[in-house]
Amino acid sequence: MPATKLSKAATHDQASRIFDLDVSSLRELNQALHNLTPGSNETAWQVLHPKGSHSVAVGVDQPVSIDVRGSVGYYCGGMNSGSTITVHGSAGPGVGENMMSGSIIVKGDASQYAGATGKGGLLVIEGNASSRCGISMKGIDIVVHGNIGHMSAFMAQSGNLVVLGDAGDALGDSIYEARLFVRGNVDSLGADCIAKEMRAEHLELLQGLLDRAGVTGVKPSEFKRYGSARTLYNFNIDNADAY
Repeated sequence: MPATKLSKAATHDQASRIFDLDVSSLRELNQALHNLTPGSNETAWQVLHPKGSHSVAVGVDQPVSIDVRGSVGYYCGGMNSGSTITVHGSAGPGVGENMMSGSIIVKGDASQYAGATGKGGLLVIEGNASSRCGISMKGIDIVVHGNIGHMSAFMAQSGNLVVLGDAGDALGDSIYEARLFVRGNVDSLGADCIAKEMRAEHLELLQGLLDRAGVTGVKPSEFKRYGSARTLYNFNIDNADAY
């Protein structure tokens, strides 16, 4: 078992574990998380002093709660499957990359390609996201409270990207069947991305996403929807569920 710095509360409550990266290595943290098995009583974790470390809590595949007390570097929460990761700070490039399920909440800002290739789960960024947010997303739901940078949702295949602020240039370039909802201004749309009608089912879907992301005081009717014009690839609407 890796050496960790435990608080008195954690010492007496085995369901709560505090991992101090000033004392233990990142490798030890991730190994401890990977060693978790179904039914483990170590369901709540806190990571102290991350200091911008890369690959914090990658590949977690158990339904545990992980609170990271500070900012992280590259690929935090990558390949997440079922856990709830909260970053009490900002995140570097690739937060939630290839995420499968569960949720990741970033209390600050996120750098480039947040949620890249994500297949499921919910990624919430309470600040701004940089360029290529949601690139090649494949089913993940992403909610950004602030703005997003250029080339976001490039080649986005499925899932939902919700932006309460503005979007940069070339939004949705070469998009497939992902749904984009933007409340603010869009600098420009990318190839094959167009504004689309906001129907009742989209308003209902968007309200659910806002609720899950803890967004209040914002109405779905304030957003515009964007998606694929379906001119860049062979598409048959009868086979939509196969894409």
